[in-house]
Amino acid sequence: MQAQPSLTADAVSPCSDTHVRLADFTTCPRVLLITAAALFVGAVSTLAAYALSWLIAVITNLAFYQRWSSLPTTPQGHHLGWWVIVIPVFGALIIGLMARFGSEKIRGHGIPEALEAILLGQSCIHLKVALLKPLSAAISIGTGGPFGAEGPIIMTGGALGSLFAQRFNLSPAERKTLLVAGAAAGMTAIFAAPVAAVLLAVELLLFEWKPRSFIPVVAAVSVAAVFRVVLLGSGPVFSILAHAPASGMEMACAALVGVLVGFGAGLLTLLVYGFEDLFQKLPLHWMWWPALGALVVGIGGVFEPRVLGVGYEAIHTLLRGEIVGAAVLGLVLAKALVWSAALGSGTSGGVLAPLLMIGCSLGAALAPWLPVGDASLWALVGMTAMMSGSMRCPFTATIFAAELTSDYHLLPALMLGSVASFAVNVLLMKRSILTEKLSRRGQHITYEYSIDPFEFTRVQDVMDHEAPTIPARMPLRNYAEHIACSEDPLAKRQATLLLDDQGRLTGIITRGDVIRSLRQPDADCLTVADAGSCNLIVTFPVEPLHAALTKMLNHDIGRLPVVDPLVPTHVLGYLGRAAILSARQRPHFEETVRHKGLDTTAPFPPCCSSSKHC
Repeated sequence: MQAQPSLTADAVSPCSDTHVRLADFTTCPRVLLITAAALFVGAVSTLAAYALSWLIAVITNLAFYQRWSSLPTTPQGHHLGWWVIVIPVFGALIIGLMARFGSEKIRGHGIPEALEAILLGQSCIHLKVALLKPLSAAISIGTGGPFGAEGPIIMTGGALGSLFAQRFNLSPAERKTLLVAGAAAGMTAIFAAPVAAVLLAVELLLFEWKPRSFIPVVAAVSVAAVFRVVLLGSGPVFSILAHAPASGMEMACAALVGVLVGFGAGLLTLLVYGFEDLFQKLPLHWMWWPALGALVVGIGGVFEPRVLGVGYEAIHTLLRGEIVGAAVLGLVLAKALVWSAALGSGTSGGVLAPLLMIGCSLGAALAPWLPVGDASLWALVGMTAMMSGSMRCPFTATIFAAELTSDYHLLPALMLGSVASFAVNVLLMKRSILTEKLSRRGQHITYEYSIDPFEFTRVQDVMDHEAPTIPARMPLRNYAEHIACSEDPLAKRQATLLLDDQGRLTGIITRGDVIRSLRQPDADCLTVADAGSCNLIVTFPVEPLHAALTKMLNHDIGRLPVVDPLVPTHVLGYLGRAAILSARQRPHFEETVRHKGLDTTAPFPPCCSSSKHC
């Protein structure tokens, strides 16, 4: 007989009527517990960001100036001459050894690895990665690697959130929330951009838009924003003179800059993975690849020192409009080349700061050809467009640029440039600079968020109103003959509901039950009630289809009786897998059926009209 859990009192009581439970969101009070945990994760991730910044400064001072100091500095003022080539190579050799004998997961720029942990690893990250990732990133950046700290701190903050979550009995979804909370808090601490950090979490990391995750992430980011002022100071990272609100001509030029930079973002993505393909062909172990990439970095640093390190000072100079002409072209080409080579080699470092620098340079290079605005304006638009096009996060890029500079007057122009670049890359490139790495590992993800039709479709919209029923007293042999007859309606059903003499639901029988029972010696004496099951899982007409589907999955069954919530023995219909799949018909109809004007005569699929499904 089919083994199913008993229908408990809670399942059939009036309080289980989904008129009471239906709501806009499915968040439960447990979100308060996860939010409290997120506050702690946010504070710890901020401390990790501070430690990473301190370590980068110490290593930079030691490597380029041979002094012990934690004061922030850049490699640009070094006096090493051609010996500067050796420093990035030495740092890359250390990273290669750390990756081979420590953890290979420290390779790369952090965000794809965080995505992989979320999607495939049930949001679990090991302690070894949490320790080695920031250390390897600090060595890479401190020895002149052309990277930013944001990718490693996102991975590190995420690892801290994941490690904290693993200490408690939490679901993978709750671990994911704390992982992303740590990542967003780390980004807030590095860039003083809390709103952009939350948007980054939504656009790139969470793969959902639900209060259960959004509320804890905001809590973690808020803590990080407060602690950041104490540990790293306040104010925008790149303080510039605010621009006036954009005119109509400037808005049009912003769209043009967005399109052109969007093409540049696509080319940059191809360049990065072109170098990765070249390294894959080398007859050397991957441990040595970072040193070869660092050799390109060192040579580039001889001719253009501003490509070394994070490059915040160069970005700030570009945003102030102080680099123009051929110097801008030289900077964008040098930075793009050395960064692509280094990143393609598989070393440790982030993508965001280099993208900002390359985008700023492209925008400034376009400034002389535009009829309005100055180099500072178009550098800011270019920076926004490059981040949006490369990472496919238009809202994050827009707010991020505004928070970095406190130039909120330009929000409409920044948004237009960001979306223009986003549109170019979505239409021309199958993957972003982040997801291409996952694709090469045989994984596929999509960022097109929409409401699940199973969430807003109710059982009554798709159920079969003519439920297949038979008397519970029917002999099993007679029922077997019925389902063996191809013309009998029962032959089309995998299960049939059993009713007593008063027409009340008493059980269910499936074809599997019939086959098993017919093998018994006393099969001729059995009724369908003897062969079937009286331990029923039921659903209600107003219940969301997702809830009914969850019952099926939890109890490993393929169909549910639909009953009156107040009289659970009164059958109203029957829900099978085919009916559930029919809920997909309306989204398919709305996506594919085209007609001119408002056609009120065009019928919706049957699942939209509360009628019997096809």
